[in-house]
Order: sequence, then structure tokens, then C-alpha cells
Amino acid sequence: MSERIRRLEENIVTLEEMRTQPAIGRQAEWALRYGLLESIQIVIDLACELVSMRNLGSPTSYRECVEILARNRLIDEALAQSLVRMVGLRNLLVHDYGEIDIQRLTQLLDRLSDFREFSACYLRIINDEA
Repeated sequence: MSERIRRLEENIVTLEEMRTQPAIGRQAEWALRYGLLESIQIVIDLACELVSMRNLGSPTSYRECVEILARNRLIDEALAQSLVRMVGLRNLLVHDYGEIDIQRLTQLLDRLSDFREFSACYLRIINDEA
């Protein structure tokens, strides 16, 4: 298992723990922001790696990496749409385009299965390559 997949799995466990604890205070909000940001970035990195490894084109954005995987039926369209929204959130978190509603971030904790689903797809694709 790749280091990034292992890290993503660890992040998912930590984020699941956060679901039971409301994000109260600066430290809790920071932990939630960072946990989601890092998890989304790992998904982006892995998606772009798959596009390159499969020689599927030259994406011009992170979003396009995910879209290419869906177009080539390597990931489900519904998963791709969810991940594309997460890429948009990543951009907001990184570039701080505006105040992020912590309640919206907390709601994303109900979408952790998307990270798991992507991880499973990645591992399946990698194993098919072996």
C-alpha cells in the first residue's frame, strides 16, 4: 500500500472521530480544516498520478484529473462529481477566498465514504496495472 493511501486511511479514521465531537474553538476548526484539506490533496495527487500512469492526457487542473478518470470509467460519475466539489473546497481552503462556514465543513464528515471509495478505486486500478 502506498504511503499516501495509508495517510488517507489514517485521516479518515481521525475525521470519523471528529464526527462525534462538534468543532468548537479555534483548534477544533483548524484540525477539521487541515484534515479535510490534506485528505482532498491526497485524492488529487492520486487522481493525477493515475491519469499520468494510464497516459490519459494532460490535465490543466486538478478538477480535470478527476473528470478524466470518470470519462475513462475508472471511477463512478457520482463519485467524480463529489470529488470535483471537494477540489473546489480545497481551493477555497488553500487560497482563503472567503470565510468558510464551519457547519458546511462539518457536514462533509458525512461524506467520508467518498474518500474510502476513491481509495478502493485507486488500489483496484494499481493492482490491475501490476
